[in-house]
Amino acid sequence: MKDTVGLITQEDKEFYKQNGYWISPVLFDEAEIEAMRQAHDRVWANDYDGDGYPLGEWDGEPKSLRKIDNTWWINDVIRDTVTNPVLGRIAAGLMDSTGARLWYDQIIYKPGTGTGKKDSVSLGNVGWHQDYIYWQCTNTDNLVTAWIALQDTDLSNGCMSVIPGSHKWGLLEGSDGFFNRDLDAVKSRLEGAGRDWKEVPMILKAGQASFHHSLAIHGSGQNYSEHPRLSIVAHLMPDGTYYKNRGHNVDNIRLLGSRPKEGQLYNSEYFPLAYSEKADS
Repeated sequence: MKDTVGLITQEDKEFYKQNGYWISPVLFDEAEIEAMRQAHDRVWANDYDGDGYPLGEWDGEPKSLRKIDNTWWINDVIRDTVTNPVLGRIAAGLMDSTGARLWYDQIIYKPGTGTGKKDSVSLGNVGWHQDYIYWQCTNTDNLVTAWIALQDTDLSNGCMSVIPGSHKWGLLEGSDGFFNRDLDAVKSRLEGAGRDWKEVPMILKAGQASFHHSLAIHGSGQNYSEHPRLSIVAHLMPDGTYYKNRGHNVDNIRLLGSRPKEGQLYNSEYFPLAYSEKADS
């Protein structure tokens, strides 16, 4: 994996601050991409490293989107990818933080329809949503997601699209549309008066990553190709993030203990440090 010295500039940070997303150069080489694709295959075949307990969401329908959270617990290649200090350093720079910790990871498998025809509501769609609607048990919305493409990815195979500037709209009611496959219906709910709804596709080469703010509205449409669209996703938070009880808690809070305490830091082995500025000093 490439070093990020000179990779992310102040101009990049300003672009992210204004738009809520940023696209990296290619970060992973062909051998690393192939290893990550093989890691996908192993996970879907229930061939695990160690004894972790990932959280899978798939209805068994071949045309449906597949997603597993906390895959880093059960695959060493994915663990090394999502905790890589290069990703961590980029995330810390975008968050204006001295360090970045892994919040959790995902692998996503968007099956191809192979038809070239648009389905009215594709089973592989990811509805428009804001990540932070699910993450309100953190004290800050200053989290960033790194979405790593394991093949060239564009609208033909269901790339992610982002609404630039939507991270400035605040947390929106009804922005929990991840599993609502009717993209138009969710859009009509979120677009709102006076909001500039412009959909920008995250067109990536294999090995590139897109980074987006936890309040940036994003989603993805149908994969028209004959091959699945594969990705590895790292959700990262500033070092020093702590538990805030807002009544919207993801499953990962159980890793703080049976009764998490207000102000308790997410700093255990379950939230590994991907990058610290101190290590560079």
